[in-house]
Amino acid sequence: MKDLLAYAVQRSRADHTEIRLERTWATSVAFRGSRLEIATTGCETGGMVRCLNRGKGWGVVSFTGLDHLVAAVHRAHELSLAVSVYSPIRLAPIPVLVADHLNDLDGDVRGIGLDQKRAYLERLNQDLLATDRRLISTFASYQDQVIERWVATSEGSLLFERRPLVRLAAAAVAREESFLERAFESWSTGGGWRSVQGADHCFRTAGRRAIQLLGAGRARSGVYPVVLDPRAFGALVHHALGHLVEAPTVGDPPEGALLPGQRVGSELLIVGDDGSASSRPGSLPFDDEGAPAQNTLLIQHGVVVGRLHTRETAARNGERPTGNARAGSFRHPPQARLTNTYVANGRGTLEDLLRGIKHGLYGADAIGVELKGGRFQLQVGHGQRIEDGQLGEVVKPFTISGGLMETLQRLDALAGDFRWNQLASSCGRAGAGRIPVAEGAPHGRLDGVTVVGDPA
Repeated sequence: MKDLLAYAVQRSRADHTEIRLERTWATSVAFRGSRLEIATTGCETGGMVRCLNRGKGWGVVSFTGLDHLVAAVHRAHELSLAVSVYSPIRLAPIPVLVADHLNDLDGDVRGIGLDQKRAYLERLNQDLLATDRRLISTFASYQDQVIERWVATSEGSLLFERRPLVRLAAAAVAREESFLERAFESWSTGGGWRSVQGADHCFRTAGRRAIQLLGAGRARSGVYPVVLDPRAFGALVHHALGHLVEAPTVGDPPEGALLPGQRVGSELLIVGDDGSASSRPGSLPFDDEGAPAQNTLLIQHGVVVGRLHTRETAARNGERPTGNARAGSFRHPPQARLTNTYVANGRGTLEDLLRGIKHGLYGADAIGVELKGGRFQLQVGHGQRIEDGQLGEVVKPFTISGGLMETLQRLDALAGDFRWNQLASSCGRAGAGRIPVAEGAPHGRLDGVTVVGDPA
């Protein structure tokens, strides 16, 4: 394969040529209730060629089947010559690399038959269905991938990566009289079949939580201190803050985009993006332009100090590439996107954060995060009341909202219990596809935030 890629690059007449090739083995199994809904397996190969000529724009061609590779190179060159741009595109320099990266397959999922995967999920699904008679609807899914990825450039880089990914997800709906409650749980690993064994806890958790929420109380609307668990706090920072430091590929920065030197939160807030983290869903040895992955500090003591870049956006802004040029598949050109986003660890314990709160709320997990016009909404999956520094009654999902920057200024404590989540997280963008990501954070306390629940 490398010889073919090197040959194709050499045949290009463009000033810059970049070839990305992907081969993906994938399996998907899903049950809705006790009925098998999906059971598929397959392999797909495809690629993308991007060519750039001085004073011109990108010529981009995607293809399936290696027989079309050289023709795609010629066509991308022709398209580049036909594109006129107001300002010539420049690319920031990156190291020329020749390397293979072979992640531990940990029991190669490609060697496990579809029947065995179906039987494994069926057992977990039966455990979910047996949780309680009040469960009226369930969904269980298993997905795996082994991705082989090559990147070759006319500068001389020739890179290869092999990476596994497995995801499990469970959803449950419980009913009692006229009340309905929902719960969702997922789990992912950058390992293989051996890593999956023992992950049945997410199915039990989804079923039990849906039942638990039937008898839960409701949060009252108002302004309270709120303690967020690592999942909820990590999701807030990823979705509401992280996307604001992704440099746009074209045009002016979107509304609300953050710039270096801008204060966005309290002195306690330190945020980064680490594509080089070990065995996370968003980890990658190199991005889709061949730039090495790295740990990029984005926010230091509440102030923006970095942004995520492709080679093009880095050159435009006079900054360095960060290894964040990512594409959802070979059908999408790369854009600056998050990998594994984290909030740096604090000190102390959850109990330390709860101490001193007379009346407040604890929020766990995240159902959804929205950001518009500098304001956000975070809906947590479940929570508990905090009374006199102690966790108390379980409460149903509730929403915290407000101005993003104002709310993050109210971060007044971080615990020293950082952890990466193991959710089956992915991040989508129109025209760019979905990519695997991860989030990590400790418990965080926000002093005096707006809670949207039942009227007081």
